[in-house]
Amino acid sequence: MAQAGNARTGGAQAGGAQAVRSLERAFELLEHLADAGGEMALSELTEASGLPMPTIYRLMRTLVNRGYVRQEPSKRYALGPRLIRLGEGASRLLGTWARPTLARLVDEVGETANMAVLEGDEVVYVAQAPSRHSMRMFTEVGRRVQPHCTGVGKALLSLLPEPTVRGILARTGMAAQTPRTITDADALVAELARIRERGYAVDDEEQEIGVRCVAVPLPGAPTLTAISVSGPSARLTAEAVTDIVPVMRAAAERFTRELGPS
Repeated sequence: MAQAGNARTGGAQAGGAQAVRSLERAFELLEHLADAGGEMALSELTEASGLPMPTIYRLMRTLVNRGYVRQEPSKRYALGPRLIRLGEGASRLLGTWARPTLARLVDEVGETANMAVLEGDEVVYVAQAPSRHSMRMFTEVGRRVQPHCTGVGKALLSLLPEPTVRGILARTGMAAQTPRTITDADALVAELARIRERGYAVDDEEQEIGVRCVAVPLPGAPTLTAISVSGPSARLTAEAVTDIVPVMRAAAERFTRELGPS
């Protein structure tokens, strides 16, 4: 009887471990789809994951049946509509989690701090901590803006490959918000190269005259995310930006660690 009990226990433990491993693999496949722009063929998933094709097929069928993945007429797999609700909920929570980091950043630099993510072709502000100075700011939580004319937008675009950037710019049109807005795709691509090299982006009155913004991306975040500090150009000078950037980088690294697995 004891041997039978041990066998049942061992079988249950093995089954539980297998279920956990299947769950891990399913999430890995979803992340591969997201990294590839949302759509991949079965052969591409096999190459990216290193898993056997039958295993991938079985997991993808389960995800398709649950609505987390859909299979296109071309037989390629794409992220499914059921993920939208999960993503929207996570985006709202991201703003909640970010507020202490942004509030601390405001205490350290004295200007308004924001966090934004890239959703489709638009930048969405998910959190803000206002400065103690009285000044109207164009940013507010929930606002959507084009990426080419904002500090956070350019920081986010700097994380993407050039073909993806050019596709976004072609679709959005690069409208001039002020006379200082960059409206040429080649010029912006060159600016993004400089941003990657120095590690931060500057909106030099490109969204609103009289307002300057400096932004840093969060490369380790689970979604394309950036934080920024905004203020009047008279206060947020080139010298001030030089002093602020290291503080922002430290805040970004702290927040990224907090988002990681515990």
